[in-house]
Parts: sequence; C-alpha cells; structure tokens
Amino acid sequence: MFLVAAFVAAAATPIACLATMVDASLIPDGTYGVTVEKVVDASHVTVAMVGGIEATLSAAPTVHFDQVKSNDHIRVSVLKGKILSFTK
Repeated sequence: MFLVAAFVAAAATPIACLATMVDASLIPDGTYGVTVEKVVDASHVTVAMVGGIEATLSAAPTVHFDQVKSNDHIRVSVLKGKILSFTK
C-alpha cells in the first residue's frame, strides 16, 4: 500500500520541481529554445531548458526583457552566460 501511495505522490509532482539550477557561465555558447519561468527584471530571466536545466540568465547591455512574460517560449543566443539576442 505504501508503494502505491509513493508512486501516486511522485506522479503528481510537477516536472518543474525536478529541474536542476545551473550557473549561467556553465552553459555552452550557442542558440537554445527555452521557456521563461520568471522575469526577474528587465535584464534577467529564469528559464527552463531542455533536459531539466534551469538557469537565471543575464542580458547583454543592448537586450531588455520588457516584452517577455512567464511561460513565453523564446529562442536565445548565449555567449559566456549572457543573452546576446532573443526572439519570441
């Protein structure tokens, strides 16, 4: 009976809870499709990436997240842990 209850509880756990927060500087340079979890401010967003990776990314000086909302799917170009550009 305990095993069934544990399985039901695990199945009900949101996938977002299983994400692993990583330092943005550890993300290899490249272009990624991400889901915005939270807009911290106009220069920082917390995103969920493929593979259960979660990171708070900073924007380059010319990039602003004024038009971005939680749950938006955006494509970001990352260089040394900073977002150089993004598209919605």
